[in-house]
Amino acid sequence: MQPYKKPEAIKRMNELAGSRKPFLFIIDYKQQCSLIEEVSRIDSACCRYDFNGVKNVEASTESYPGRIDWDFAPMPLADYRQAFEIVKRNILAGNSYLANLTCKVPVSTNLTLEDVFRHSKALYKLWLKDKLVCFSPEIFVRIENGEIKSFPMKGTIDATLPDAEKQLMDDPKEAAEHATIVDLIRNDLSMVAERVSVARYRYCDRLETNKGPIFQTSSEICGTLPDDYPSRIGEIIFRLLPAGSITGAPKPKTMAIIEEAEDYERGFYTGIMGYCDGRTLDSAVMIRFIEKDGERLYYKAGGGITSKSDLQSEYNEMIQKIYVPIY
Repeated sequence: MQPYKKPEAIKRMNELAGSRKPFLFIIDYKQQCSLIEEVSRIDSACCRYDFNGVKNVEASTESYPGRIDWDFAPMPLADYRQAFEIVKRNILAGNSYLANLTCKVPVSTNLTLEDVFRHSKALYKLWLKDKLVCFSPEIFVRIENGEIKSFPMKGTIDATLPDAEKQLMDDPKEAAEHATIVDLIRNDLSMVAERVSVARYRYCDRLETNKGPIFQTSSEICGTLPDDYPSRIGEIIFRLLPAGSITGAPKPKTMAIIEEAEDYERGFYTGIMGYCDGRTLDSAVMIRFIEKDGERLYYKAGGGITSKSDLQSEYNEMIQKIYVPIY
């Protein structure tokens, strides 16, 4: 797949959507590298995808045959504390209301990147040969019949805990974090659409993982696009980037705080991936992500920090998200 810089990526997406040629797009967190290709030209030996049923290869519906070895080495709490305190200090100074802090964690497993793609249960899956696999549960935006929808996901808890769903819904920190993201996404959609509204607020989904079930909360936000939206798909998508749920609010200042706190490059992690046929578009935030770097595998994971965040709880949540949805 051919990489594009931002101006060329916008132009290419506009052209393909305007001529109604189905295409795949993969955009990195900083929007410095975008992979865009007509689906008819994608080689499944190098790129495989399954985006909510739109796919170029049959994924396995069977469980992984055998035992899964899964071990990882998160950064020590003392190292995480340094990054956490940079974020928390900026929040308390009024520079941000919410910042998404992430980490790069070495993983040891008998699973290959292709195994994860084949056997994981996720709404959106992507495999790039010898580079990465993503198995995301989080919708970025969907466009259909002139309507754009976003479904920000914020708030996670172990579903096996007593009254887990109630604990999650009643947690003031999680409630504040979710409210902030919903407000941010509503403002983002208002830049490209009219009559933006929150259709569903803070509903709960149950996800199965190799470490057990978890609950996550999402909301649904809708708006109406202008009539000429197909020929402006690239402009619309890039106007919304990076995704609010994996940056924070206000977005520009929070991105600078993240840059200071994190000690690695996110790359395609927390970027977006999707499919467009010219009239409809479906896309996901690239979370739940394993990358190959040299001979090692790394899992990239994180969570939102607010003024109410507790160091140990946030560290634990980051670790909780290092899983594969294979069971």
